[in-house]
Amino acid sequence: MQGANRSAVTEFILVGFSTYPHLQLMFFLLFLLMYLFTLLGNLLIMVTVRRQRSLHTPMYLFLCALSVSEVLYTVTFVPRMLADLLSARRSITLPACAGQMFFSFTCGFSHSLLLTVMGYDRFVAICHPLRYSALMRPRGCACLVGWSWAGGSVVGMVVTTAVFQLTFCGPNEIHHFACHVPPLLKLACGDDVPLVALGVGLVCLTALLGCFLLLLLSYAFVVATILKIPSAEGRHKAFSTCASHLTVVVVHYGFASVIYLKPKGPQSLEGDTLMGTTYTVLTPFLSPIIFSLRNKELKVAMRKTFLSKLYPEKNVMI
Repeated sequence: MQGANRSAVTEFILVGFSTYPHLQLMFFLLFLLMYLFTLLGNLLIMVTVRRQRSLHTPMYLFLCALSVSEVLYTVTFVPRMLADLLSARRSITLPACAGQMFFSFTCGFSHSLLLTVMGYDRFVAICHPLRYSALMRPRGCACLVGWSWAGGSVVGMVVTTAVFQLTFCGPNEIHHFACHVPPLLKLACGDDVPLVALGVGLVCLTALLGCFLLLLLSYAFVVATILKIPSAEGRHKAFSTCASHLTVVVVHYGFASVIYLKPKGPQSLEGDTLMGTTYTVLTPFLSPIIFSLRNKELKVAMRKTFLSKLYPEKNVMI
């Protein structure tokens, strides 16, 4: 690309895992298996919640919405990453890159907002159980899900518009497996690049910290209420209803903080690519496992939904 012809950049090259040529087949098989398991796990959760009337509650409505966001988020990244692992040419057009960035931020921040809504649901259920049915009506829960997606879409639109109004004058190699903001900003030119980088960082940090602080506030009240329960059995039962959600929150924000808050250095390009997989592949892979293993009610419902069809004579025992 010629520096004088700034409009000549019409596509980018995703360097991705090309720096690990001998490991690409292993990466492909590993990520493919994790991706398929992610799709299967979330599909099982959605089908189970839909078919079992006992799960037609706000908590499981939010869990279904969370599964949808997980599936859409991984679809944004993983199929393209898998194709690039088997391809010699890893180019992506400018519009496709912008689309990937928009959908990734939309799904990612919708996911964070849904986790926050689930924290509010646990707060109401434990701290105000007598008012739960009034505060968490189906229409209100649907609105919370809708607002979560609307909020994620706003963040996605703001970030994508800010980044792609910049001029990209070459080189055109993105040192990542996706259209990630930091490596893209390194390819932009112009005096407003630092201002855009600052603005994008503030938007993302404000949204993530806002969700995280609301979660902390919800669980501060939840823990205070649980500690007031006189019986150990009662405390254990109350905490068990939050365990799976709290574990997913820790994993979600733990990996996010490692990726976005770690110091950037000149030798961090390859490390950024590998660390990116923890958030785009590993976290969605772990989420359905955590909810399925740590939620007893969901496990029982899954056995009723699927095993009863395979072993109808054991339906009563299940």
